[in-house]
Amino acid sequence: MALQEITISDLSINPFELIGTEWGLVTAGDATGFNTMTVSWGGMGVIWGKNVVTIYVRPQRYTKRFIDAAGRFTLSFYAPEHKRALGVLGTKSGRDGDKVAEVGFTPLFLDDTTAFEEARLVLSCRTLYDIKPECFLDQSCDSTHYPEHDYHTMYIAEVEHVYRAE
Repeated sequence: MALQEITISDLSINPFELIGTEWGLVTAGDATGFNTMTVSWGGMGVIWGKNVVTIYVRPQRYTKRFIDAAGRFTLSFYAPEHKRALGVLGTKSGRDGDKVAEVGFTPLFLDDTTAFEEARLVLSCRTLYDIKPECFLDQSCDSTHYPEHDYHTMYIAEVEHVYRAE
């Protein structure tokens, strides 16, 4: 399937299902090097007058260095038959081998970052902000979810382009 750019106003999705149930991939880097990881936490909305997504990445994830270096990433979503591949991409590290080749996905380089031809929806994003862990207002979130203090980086990123499989 070929991806075609659409306007964000043409997008009709349920973000709760898309992110929380179907999962997605966050991918960053370019043809010289990239990595991807599965996400099931995140959000979509409007802040500062911009259409944004939020994603959460732990510091030990290999993909984080690519996001930080580029300041860009894609958030992409797939048909149900790719759920097993998303599981593999979320549990294996790109440091240890070519997990993308293992699942048979085909890299697609667009907007100075990377997505995959198998995607049915791709949001191309530019990072705007990172929330710091010292800003927890409810300290129980800190002690419950971060006993090792390996805080996720929460990226708020502007959705600059939207692509849909045609």
